[in-house]
Amino acid sequence: MSKQRILVTGAAGFMGSHLVDALVDDGYEVHGVDDMSGGFWRNVNPRSHFTELDLRRKEATKQYVDQVKPQMLFHLAADATEGRSQFTPLTCTERNLMAYLHTLIPAIRHGLRKVVLTSSMSVYGAQTPPFDEDMPTQPEDIYGVSKAAMEEVTHILSQVHGYAYTIVRPHNVYGTRQNIGDPYRNVIGIFINSLLNDKNFYIYGDGEQRRSFTYIDDFTPYMVRAGLDPCCDGQVINIGPCDEVTINHLAELVLSLFYEGQEIPQHIRPQYLPPRPMEVRDAYCTDDKARRLLGYHTTIDLQEGVRRMIAWAKELGPQKPCYMDDLELTTEDTPVTWTKKLI
Repeated sequence: MSKQRILVTGAAGFMGSHLVDALVDDGYEVHGVDDMSGGFWRNVNPRSHFTELDLRRKEATKQYVDQVKPQMLFHLAADATEGRSQFTPLTCTERNLMAYLHTLIPAIRHGLRKVVLTSSMSVYGAQTPPFDEDMPTQPEDIYGVSKAAMEEVTHILSQVHGYAYTIVRPHNVYGTRQNIGDPYRNVIGIFINSLLNDKNFYIYGDGEQRRSFTYIDDFTPYMVRAGLDPCCDGQVINIGPCDEVTINHLAELVLSLFYEGQEIPQHIRPQYLPPRPMEVRDAYCTDDKARRLLGYHTTIDLQEGVRRMIAWAKELGPQKPCYMDDLELTTEDTPVTWTKKLI
């Protein structure tokens, strides 16, 4: 495949910036866009063509895409706050479904060849894991609803307008450049940042819910391959390991690595809170399809990945959690960590 002009949304964010780096290193003309709500200027690759833009702004987004005329679109921009989406349904829908449509439609008009949509494991909902790609989408939360809608939009418009697509469902990706100051998402980042601020962290529920985690270096190469290999056209692919752990195990691992060689202070031990509304208890996937189509395999296990992320975070330093001024909806079930800004 000849080198293409590629647009990456969410390009200053965690996964997006790593993807931009990989594509630039491969010699592609890469255009990146981000509204900087969760991204950082330090993440922007100087060899890419970067623009700060809020994709919720329909006309401004159209004008931008009209100028870039991307041949390929990697869409990673998102309000990826699954647990918070029940309390911010408008923000979730605008930043996910509507921002995607504002980008995709003008790109189609200019001859888009392929889109790689970053979806989410949340589309599986509370079905019995391990999740595989043949399962129906049955989201339990507003974020999952928006991601499932984005998948359907991608498929329907491709049938009518003739572009190729691949849908990727990442699996709790973590690592360097993650926004550890976000108090609503990214459990490993929240745990580490709490420790950097000499504070305990919180676990929702009994901590026995099971998840699987993917280090960023075990995600980015396969994201690139999903976009550039024609064998992935029209496919939905889980990317992540099939090894799952409990949140309690994760908490102990973070504590042991953060205070490696030291005694863990008693005031740092995690505190337990009621489960978050609509949170799926167990969520992890199969990796059979990713292995078959992408040659996927894990090279960095959870212990090594967390160790690397802690080293990076300590160098970065403690970050001040960034809360929304107001949630769109609140109830007595709204997590107290948000309402009282405990993180």
